[in-house]
Amino acid sequence: MTPKPAGQPIEVLLVEDDPGDVLLIREAFDFNKVHNNLNVVSDGEQALDYLRGTGDYPDRIRPDLVLLDLNLPRKDGREVLAEVKGDPELRTIPIVVLTTSEAEEDVLKSYQLHANAYVTKPVDFQRFVSIVRQIDDFFVSVVRLPG
Repeated sequence: MTPKPAGQPIEVLLVEDDPGDVLLIREAFDFNKVHNNLNVVSDGEQALDYLRGTGDYPDRIRPDLVLLDLNLPRKDGREVLAEVKGDPELRTIPIVVLTTSEAEEDVLKSYQLHANAYVTKPVDFQRFVSIVRQIDDFFVSVVRLPG
């Protein structure tokens, strides 16, 4: 796997079941003029199918980054995180937990499951836009992602 050069647009998978939060994240990407490709699935089972290229997603492009909500239907974010980080084919994909939970146990469990970052969703749109910009800046401009 060849690393992607910093600054090159990346494939982002958003795993989020709340349509309002999906809209906010899309608007934050648009507001920040983020040129990454944002794909969205709404539950943990779909997330795993997407990441593995199975089910409804045989032709998907492998994501470079996953934004993962914890509270999802069918399979929650903790289960998704555990499966992805336990899979040798997928474990190198960075996962940012992006959730409303501020519970210390969720933060600790996410890092124990090898999340790359844990971010609590702000309720204020401007703060939300700022958070999305910072995530984008870090994962697109600062770090080098596996190709």
